[in-house]
Amino acid sequence: MSKIVKHKTANTPPSRLMPKRNVRPFFEKLAETIKEPVTELHYKSNFELLIAVILSAQATDISVNIATQQLYPVANTPAAIWALGVDGLKPYIKNIGLYNAKAKNVIKTCRDLIDNFDGQVPDNRKDLESLAGVGRKTANVVLNTAFGQPTMAVDTHIFRVGNRTGLATGKNVLIVEQKLVARIPDDFMLDAHHYLILHGRYICQARTPKCGECPVYAECMFKDKAAFAEI
Repeated sequence: MSKIVKHKTANTPPSRLMPKRNVRPFFEKLAETIKEPVTELHYKSNFELLIAVILSAQATDISVNIATQQLYPVANTPAAIWALGVDGLKPYIKNIGLYNAKAKNVIKTCRDLIDNFDGQVPDNRKDLESLAGVGRKTANVVLNTAFGQPTMAVDTHIFRVGNRTGLATGKNVLIVEQKLVARIPDDFMLDAHHYLILHGRYICQARTPKCGECPVYAECMFKDKAAFAEI
């Protein structure tokens, strides 16, 4: 059974759309289960958050936290990291995937923050996306987590959860993002990103979702959920 189930998850097409009547209970149950809907990245300022999110692309939060635990006590401002330079920054982040490219982006971002934004992290999408290494997803994370804006950053976990549960189905992250923003109740929108990413990270996992432990089993439209609930 496990082999068959694994094959199904690896190639699962989008589920049928979750009925509107299921959406609010879906988030109410996630809110009851996930008491602290916050990022697992470690940071103490908007700038530290921005750098951590840039570093987290195609990397785990754990690996980023290991790196920043060493970096931030030494340099945690645009000027201080800029002073390290690319070669000085690399030893701190070498445990993270794509660290060579990320080091260049971080240094360029620090320079841009100093030159164009008085060393402060901007609070709008246009300016954030002007920074090196900052795309739509990273901007959404910073806008949501640092500035409390109701944005939806769709990573691999949220893309999977949206499609598998039927909450928001789509072939690319932008479509899923747009559908999530349209469907999520306003009073859950601020924390929705973290509810979904944590649910995807720990319950609705890629290869073997823990359907037997899922708090939103009743609302989910995943056609193979009964089989996974028996594992």
